Amino acid sequence: MGQVMRDREHKVGLRDARAPIKAMHEPNIPIRGIYEISEILTAPTRLEITLANVVNALSSFVQMRHGAMVVLDAEGELEIAATAGNNHERQSEWRSVIPQAVVDRIVATGTPLVVHDVSKSELFQADLPTASSRAIMAVTFIGVPIQAEDEILGTLSIDRVRDGAASVRCDEDVRFLTMVANLVGRTIRLHRSLSTDGQRLVEEQRRPEKSVDEKETRPARHSHVKIDGIIGESPALKQVLETVAVVARTNSTVLLRGESGTGKEFFAQAIHKLSPRNKKAFVKLNCAALSESVLESELFGHEKGAFTGAVAQRAGRFELANGGTLLLDEIGEISPAFQAKLLRVLQEGELERVGGTRTLTVDVRLICATNKDLETAVVNGEFRADLYYRINVVPIMLPPLRERPGDIPRLAKAFLDRFNSENHCELAFAPPALDLISQCYFPGNVRELENCVRRTATLARSSTIATSDFACQNSQCLSSLLWKGADRANDGYASDEFGRNRMPVEMPLGARRFGAPEGAAVPINGRGPNDPASGAPGMRVTDYDRLIDAMQKAGWVQAKAGRILGLTPRQVGYALRRHGIEVKKF
Repeated sequence: MGQVMRDREHKVGLRDARAPIKAMHEPNIPIRGIYEISEILTAPTRLEITLANVVNALSSFVQMRHGAMVVLDAEGELEIAATAGNNHERQSEWRSVIPQAVVDRIVATGTPLVVHDVSKSELFQADLPTASSRAIMAVTFIGVPIQAEDEILGTLSIDRVRDGAASVRCDEDVRFLTMVANLVGRTIRLHRSLSTDGQRLVEEQRRPEKSVDEKETRPARHSHVKIDGIIGESPALKQVLETVAVVARTNSTVLLRGESGTGKEFFAQAIHKLSPRNKKAFVKLNCAALSESVLESELFGHEKGAFTGAVAQRAGRFELANGGTLLLDEIGEISPAFQAKLLRVLQEGELERVGGTRTLTVDVRLICATNKDLETAVVNGEFRADLYYRINVVPIMLPPLRERPGDIPRLAKAFLDRFNSENHCELAFAPPALDLISQCYFPGNVRELENCVRRTATLARSSTIATSDFACQNSQCLSSLLWKGADRANDGYASDEFGRNRMPVEMPLGARRFGAPEGAAVPINGRGPNDPASGAPGMRVTDYDRLIDAMQKAGWVQAKAGRILGLTPRQVGYALRRHGIEVKKF
């Protein structure tokens, strides 16, 4: 009777083991299997549970009796073992499914292993079940390596009752299991990487803080603050970097102010990278580039059908930056109507999508940037005073390039290195070329300097950039023409972005650069004092008086007057003709 029951159980088990044969021949089964296993691998669960779920899911896509997954650590020792229907961690039950010798063979060779009859394989002899069970059925074994980036992490295997079509299905199953093993390998590598980063973060948090006495006795080292992408050693820049390093540790709203081209976006990214929010998103939006309706949709998002073209729900920039940092560039250009909508989000931390009624709560660190005179805009009623006070919590003034003359050579070399890398060149500046560019007056700041370097490098006649390669030396500096035109239109003055410290676009006669000695002449637009193309700088009424005074002191000798004014005799002669001054002869 017992033998009859065993024979019946054997037949039922054999029929169940063969059940998926027909299904496996369907062409969409492997694709569906990879899809479902990918969903299992991306589920937010512990790695041991994830791998066990993968092994259990295999029975739906391949003919199998048992399945096993073995994961090894860096020393080759067992880390995780999962079998179909069970999850064993550092236990020995998995060896009843796959012997240790088989694991060693697959890991050592790094290739799949197929054994059509395990009873005839030496690898399985020591770990086979009892002789009576071997006599009942023949079993086929399929095992593949789990690897990621050429590193063997473990094995994935199945076994099943052997039948006549086993050799055909083995090839298909090997391909399927190999794809699954590759996905598993990437998942294991990702979990290990995240675990390592988390452990390092915990260790850093546990590291003892410096004592108060130690902080007081040691001098401050703010001058050594370094931020990727920001180049310079000038005192003006170092002061900004010190402020950035301090402000980044808090969640205070920052208002970056500075002329166009001073790198406001770079400093905003630096604040985000140095802040506790650096693991979250950094989202940016240029407010001046969008209309009011589009700007509202971009910042707050919209619901499906909220307006024509809203074919799906869309999250806004505030939602995308939740937990991170949001940069609103050109904040001074938004309309008064939209300023009121923005103010509510900044005050309450709540918003509704366009066309929606559900209130969403966001946690965003806000950084605003502008080159506009917000104070004047508030006085004129163009910018809301309450919004101004909301965003002007920590203002940071970014210095223009003319206040960082020592940084110009460093920036120029960095831009040239980037050009060389992008274009596979090996250009270099000649020392006189760096001296020339260091004396240029860049109204467009760092952006204009980069364009100047790229233009000069593109048109350079040799691998060494000389002074003659610069456009300003060939009367082709279009930026110079642009600012000269602005000079004539504004009576020699160009308003700076903050409505204060107005300065001439072209420096007046004998003007002094930042860091230059008192009375030192400054070449305009990169031209040296001996350049015939330079001419005399544009002069106002006060310059006319100074020219007359210098000529009188020099006895109307142009060479002597030039030495007084720091100009060449030719430049003095040009200025005399421009102002219609007749040279007196004695």
